Amino acid sequence: MTPEPTVPTSLAGIGATALGVAVLRAQESSRPDRLFDDPYARHFLQAVDPASSPWSAGASPATAGFLRLMAEQVAVRTRFLDRALLEAAGRGCDQVVLLASGMDARAFRLAWPPGTKVFELDFADVLAFKTAVLDGRGATAACHRVEVATDLRQDWPRALTESGFDPARPAAWLAEGILYALPPEAADLLLDRITGLSAPASMLALDHMEDSELLRSARADISAELVGLWRGGPTENLDAWLTRRGWQPAVTVIADAAAACERPVPPAFDPAHAAAGRGWLATARLPKPL
Repeated sequence: MTPEPTVPTSLAGIGATALGVAVLRAQESSRPDRLFDDPYARHFLQAVDPASSPWSAGASPATAGFLRLMAEQVAVRTRFLDRALLEAAGRGCDQVVLLASGMDARAFRLAWPPGTKVFELDFADVLAFKTAVLDGRGATAACHRVEVATDLRQDWPRALTESGFDPARPAAWLAEGILYALPPEAADLLLDRITGLSAPASMLALDHMEDSELLRSARADISAELVGLWRGGPTENLDAWLTRRGWQPAVTVIADAAAACERPVPPAFDPAHAAAGRGWLATARLPKPL
């Protein structure tokens, strides 16, 4: 008999948002007009004791309100980043790196080209929980999936290369839901490390958002721990931040990405609301030498 998965202690603070995202991906997947299908998100939620997570079914009115605030942003973001990774893999980036992967099931739910290797980086207990849930459901990865147990605050590049990542070959990188939770110096270090491991023709996909009165108020209603979740991330705009390190960026504001998906502007990033903030989705390519 397969043992029940143990909910990791690492799913707290920023890590806890992985379960919140799973809630929203499960909700989006149930829509007839869904932007993507993640049949695994609900399995992660079913494996969590409702008493141990603020994101579980029957959430408080405050949590439900925060989820409504972020639902369209997560849906549009997921669709955008899914496409960016698959397009990069189709162009030859057969190494895909998911940083702080949490409950990301892209290794299982996306149609990867043959030979694609997907590296999932996160805490050991997070990866163990996810794998136990997926194994218990008989899920099979659609690629060569490699778990890399590490801490992004430590020497994760070494852990990644020791797990088989080849810096001499192009890679597709994903930094989803990370930048805003990092202080500026940590965001700079993260990008410097990605750049140092990236061969020409590599691609980086990411999202970023600024804090706002609307988001701060919504988080404060849930828990004091979430109040300090936003640490700022890069101090300059994404175009300049990426370009200065040799990347060729393409940055899209959330409102435009939503319009392209025929979805309303996510309320937390709607310019019509004085208390809203700004949010972005971006891809960047590392050019080949002339």
